[in-house]
Amino acid sequence: MSNCIYGSSSSTGTTFDQQFCVTSGTVTSNSDAVSIATGSDLDSVASITDVMWVLICGILVFWMQAGFAMLEAGSVRAKNTNNILFKNIMDASIGAICFWLLGFSFAYGNNRYQYDNPGSDNTFIGSGNWALRNFNNDDSYHSFFFQWAFAGAAATIVSGSVAERCRLEAYFIYTIVLTTFVYPVVVHWVWSGTGWASAFYANDKGERYLKENGMIDFAGSGVVHMTGGFAGLIGAIALGPRKYFGDPENEHKLRGSSDLLCALGVAILWMGWYGFNAGSTLGAAAGYGTPFPYIAVAAKVCVTTTIAAAMGAICTMLYSRIVQGYFNLGLCLNGVLAGLVSVTAPCSVIEPWAAMMIGIIGSFVYIGASNLIKMVGVDDPLDAFPVHGACGMWGVLSVGIFATRSNISRTYGFDNNAVESGNQFRNQLAGMLAIICWVVATSSLIFFPLKFAGLLRVSEEEEEQGLDASEHGVDADSSALQKQKSLGGITSI
Repeated sequence: MSNCIYGSSSSTGTTFDQQFCVTSGTVTSNSDAVSIATGSDLDSVASITDVMWVLICGILVFWMQAGFAMLEAGSVRAKNTNNILFKNIMDASIGAICFWLLGFSFAYGNNRYQYDNPGSDNTFIGSGNWALRNFNNDDSYHSFFFQWAFAGAAATIVSGSVAERCRLEAYFIYTIVLTTFVYPVVVHWVWSGTGWASAFYANDKGERYLKENGMIDFAGSGVVHMTGGFAGLIGAIALGPRKYFGDPENEHKLRGSSDLLCALGVAILWMGWYGFNAGSTLGAAAGYGTPFPYIAVAAKVCVTTTIAAAMGAICTMLYSRIVQGYFNLGLCLNGVLAGLVSVTAPCSVIEPWAAMMIGIIGSFVYIGASNLIKMVGVDDPLDAFPVHGACGMWGVLSVGIFATRSNISRTYGFDNNAVESGNQFRNQLAGMLAIICWVVATSSLIFFPLKFAGLLRVSEEEEEQGLDASEHGVDADSSALQKQKSLGGITSI
């Protein structure tokens, strides 16, 4: 039997407008009624706050699309800006439909844990909830929205690697496959309750497939950035270099159109990264009343994210001055991104001093990878692989080096010596290698058949003319003049 009451406090005169129904015998005094009413109110507020937190952070992550657009538009020549911006908006649009129809289902399936799995999901891929048909109420849509924003970011990374010479039709094909299948499978492995590498996987005995803690990738150094970075690398290899690449006398002709847009783009990306990393707590009020509320973890994540990004910028600044002989803005901007990508996996399980070290090492991982791919003749116009692929690898591995037992316990609830024993590093290495093999294999199966079919790259004439003209009907000279006027005469073709 239930009794419905309106709680009140005789001492303070506090009343509650909401009706509360409790089992008979639970309420024996006004103080009990106040306690029940207050607890119920707090639970409701906490739930609403968590949903709002995820939505706001998801919006910040989507705002990163504007950052990617500016950075890429500034990094390519003026005759290709319309094309690169078009790819950015199509990444978000195509990705939204593909991830809604199939991608989210492959990633999370029925969104169950292994011990409560109805049987359609497995450790490799999810199944069920196609086109969100199981979302028959309003308390789960925020999860899809947040995850779609991440999928869009992974797809956009690829556009930088294949810029200025990839046919739009080929790019659309890859975006469809990436957001529908390639990326969702990696998400399932690492972030779902049934993925083999997931820290959230647990069988009916409470054991994980990767012993102790599974693979820890808090916000996606591996899941998002390695996936996009290695896909971009395969795309760049399949396409081949642009004209003038590797030619010392003419390589200046490949210089981007606007440092201003590049700087604005990186500033927006840095801002959006707080939604990317801190938002990965997937809640703000959850855990209230405990020693480790989610919002406290999010606050620490913001600090570690800031320190790593700042050190990435400082180290590349010093490198450019000492080695190159001048302060290189482009290198420093990518240094910021290198620090951000590197700290994305470990941001919740490290101390601030470790974030500083991760940012320092990440900056040199980026510089080394950038120099290496140039030496072997791979043309990556935005250094997408060095920033996202190489630094993503470093971020995944850094968890096994710099994570602490107390921070893992605080974030994931695991209290063991996995880091000290080297088990965590083993888990990170296994997950990293699996992502590389999966993305390289699936990307190769897409890019190289398109290449052999003659559908991947534009002709030399179209490349020389500019993709704005050949793909979008925009006159290159008039487009460049318009940009030059609007940006204060800093545009070059």
